[in-house]
Amino acid sequence: MSKLTIVAKILAKPEKRELVKSELLKLIDITKAEKGCLNYDLHQDNENENLFLFFENWETRDLWQNHMNTTHIAEFTKATNGAVEEFSLNEMTHIG
Repeated sequence: MSKLTIVAKILAKPEKRELVKSELLKLIDITKAEKGCLNYDLHQDNENENLFLFFENWETRDLWQNHMNTTHIAEFTKATNGAVEEFSLNEMTHIG
């Protein structure tokens, strides 16, 4: 199976932006240490400070699925419950 790219879009509620941001930042080092993680880069939009994007690359989809089932992802979900206005995730394949 080929490498998997993930684009995750997280739109925080304006009053919860700093909470969501701090919880997202907590995920970076622990995720980068996971088996199969090639990169895990967090970005904040320059015009809409409530919008965050993760650009991730994983060796395989199975290893990314392992990541999605980790304790730290569950803790993030619990900590940000009610603080995220919109969340979307795209599984993508590099084509060029």
